[in-house]
Amino acid sequence: MKKRLSREEKWNQAVIDLINQMFIMAGHKVTYDDIKDRQDAWYMDWTMTEQQYSDWKEWGRKYLMKNLKQRSKQAERDMMWVGLQWGLKFDKYPGT
Repeated sequence: MKKRLSREEKWNQAVIDLINQMFIMAGHKVTYDDIKDRQDAWYMDWTMTEQQYSDWKEWGRKYLMKNLKQRSKQAERDMMWVGLQWGLKFDKYPGT
């Protein structure tokens, strides 16, 4: 029988899944395992487009709603925090 995860364990797994999916959607062959022990600003080493970021945030919102049973607004808010904390930099900023 599979062990039931606590809320904290579910959130930790969600962060891993979100970071892995971010790298996949940005087209990088990197995983959470590659960066988990780094103490530097690893998220500055790779880039993604604004469209990839938007698609990833939408994927993450749906993931959080399904796996953490969050409402849409809460999942959207949490994805903003995840993006702010660990999101890759954009390869091109608007107006540049």
